Amino acid sequence: MTTISETSDHTYVHFLNNVKSKYIDTRIRSVQTVNRNLIDFYWWLGEQIAEKQEQLLWGDGVIERLSKDLMKSFPDRAGFSAQNLWKVRRFYNEYKELPILSQLVIELPWSHNLLIMSKVSDPKAREYYLKLTRDKVLSRDMLALQIKNQAYEHHILAIKQHNFQKTLSSDLANRADQIMKDIYTFDSLGITQPTVEMEMELKMVEKIKQVMMEMGYGFTFIGNQYRIRQNNKDYCIDLLFYNRRLQALIALEIKTGAFKPEYAGKMNFYLNLLDDYVKEPHENQSIGIILCSERDHFEVEYALRDIHKPVGVSEFKLTKVLPKELTDMLPDPKELELHIRRELGENYNF
Repeated sequence: MTTISETSDHTYVHFLNNVKSKYIDTRIRSVQTVNRNLIDFYWWLGEQIAEKQEQLLWGDGVIERLSKDLMKSFPDRAGFSAQNLWKVRRFYNEYKELPILSQLVIELPWSHNLLIMSKVSDPKAREYYLKLTRDKVLSRDMLALQIKNQAYEHHILAIKQHNFQKTLSSDLANRADQIMKDIYTFDSLGITQPTVEMEMELKMVEKIKQVMMEMGYGFTFIGNQYRIRQNNKDYCIDLLFYNRRLQALIALEIKTGAFKPEYAGKMNFYLNLLDDYVKEPHENQSIGIILCSERDHFEVEYALRDIHKPVGVSEFKLTKVLPKELTDMLPDPKELELHIRRELGENYNF
């Protein structure tokens, strides 16, 4: 018999990884099955309560009585409080005539469903957050943050400023529009206590990278200060992504001040370099997004009018105030941009 020590280490490691992967996958599917069964039960229970009240003219007192009887029969089980039974009935009533949403809610935990039901009223917005949570596997806290930051309004409803319809095919322009937001929100730098300046700079850059990944699905981060060397000169792009759905490079330029018309020309220049020296033959033309702390819509419209490469302009904002003891540590906007550039590895004047 061959012993483990006599086998290839590589073969055993591969075998071990397969076992672990299978176990993790089984656990995940088990949790998903339990959650689906619970949501199915709540749906059935909400339907039963609603129908009995309508058909038998039972008053609201039946919910209080049912709660007491169920908690007496199942004292170790949560979910049978009168408050939750009211939510169960509402859950059924609000989704029973919306087949698309009623299928989506089954895929989310109960706590996520309650959050969406309590904070979002518009069916289209609910569909957006249900799909977002499912596709990005958002925690409840992350979902709450997306709702608070009005992700639906900024991602779907907002009139975004770009020239995609003039510079891309109709299908690609629509897809590019879907992956872009009008406003990107930084929920703070994640600092809760005094820290050294370098750590704060690192948090700035990491937060920027995280938020940029919210631009849509299929994004892969390639690098920061992406360098293109031509004609004995180095040209650096702040952040470079690749989007599998668009099959295109996405160049991102960060400006902590207000938008300036000349930014559009500079981005157009970078996109020309990417298309000529970086883009693969089978890929679509590169797309640029300029991220500013504020913008004048008139200036953006006219700056993009004669730009022949696909460019969009978005804003970013901070939503949380830092602790009082950190207020004096924050640089002004120009200093902030210099900090970010330095951390990204580029040193030049603005």
